[in-house]
Amino acid sequence: MIYPITVFGDPVLRKIATDIDQTYQGLEKLADDMFETMHNADGVGLAAPQVGLTIRIFVVDLSPLGEDHPELKDFKKAFVNPHIIEKEGEKILMDEGCLSIPGLREDVLRYSTIRMKYFDLNWVEHDVVYTGFTARVLQHEYDHLDGIMFVDYCSPFKRRILKGKLSDISKGKVTTSYRIKVPRI
Repeated sequence: MIYPITVFGDPVLRKIATDIDQTYQGLEKLADDMFETMHNADGVGLAAPQVGLTIRIFVVDLSPLGEDHPELKDFKKAFVNPHIIEKEGEKILMDEGCLSIPGLREDVLRYSTIRMKYFDLNWVEHDVVYTGFTARVLQHEYDHLDGIMFVDYCSPFKRRILKGKLSDISKGKVTTSYRIKVPRI
């Protein structure tokens, strides 16, 4: 099932998501639907709040980038109850976009290395260090679980400049190739 993607301005995107446990019904189906939704929108990551759920899960598929980056060719994972334990290394500035903020891209400073604990869909716990582009994507998706969006890293001046565009997005005045869910005003 392809979900509509919740866009900027919806309060669900600002809530802190909660951990789930093994009694959560339909987790595997939810992850499959999130992958399908993300692929339909040509994204590389999607967090539960972006489909209207305040639970700690996100999916990432970097395998389409595998031709240029062989280390990513098999990177397709669901992260359940992820928690970043450490951030280290240099901070790198890179252009980012987000399916919940369509048509907008900005430079964001992020750590080059993170250590994350999470469960996979079989409830096997992992404690992994990620670097480079993978670490960037995981930090972006992880932020969604804490109610943070990439525009929050922009300077106050830049946010004032973006205010009109963000307002238009929250009103659905944006063109996308995928279905969106606009906040009720």
